[in-house]
Amino acid sequence: MIDRTVQQRAAARTQELPGAGLSHPFGERWDVYKVCGKVFMLQTDVGGSSIVTLKAKPRDSLSLQQQFTQITPGYHMNKRHWITLHPGDGLDVSLIDELVTESYLLVVENLPRKQRPVDPSTFGQHQ
Repeated sequence: MIDRTVQQRAAARTQELPGAGLSHPFGERWDVYKVCGKVFMLQTDVGGSSIVTLKAKPRDSLSLQQQFTQITPGYHMNKRHWITLHPGDGLDVSLIDELVTESYLLVVENLPRKQRPVDPSTFGQHQ
């Protein structure tokens, strides 16, 4: 049985992100999450394991890979700018939420200002 805990939590977090949507441009085996047409998260199964692939800043990507055995370079993506989350102990809900949100904001901050569904510099801050 495939452990989908990481995928389920990551997908749940996308529901809280304005303008995020799910599509299947690579077929039903790939869940592709986009904001304004730009990919920020992918999910699929590889070798009997469920994975989540997210954008990350290169320095954060390397640090995360050193801290967590469940985080590896991005599967089928640029290894500097993408990471892949694997199931297992060590990735708590708050870390998954934070990584999904960071991936989303990295994409949003590169959108033209008029297209941005949120202000990436203030999103998530309590007033």
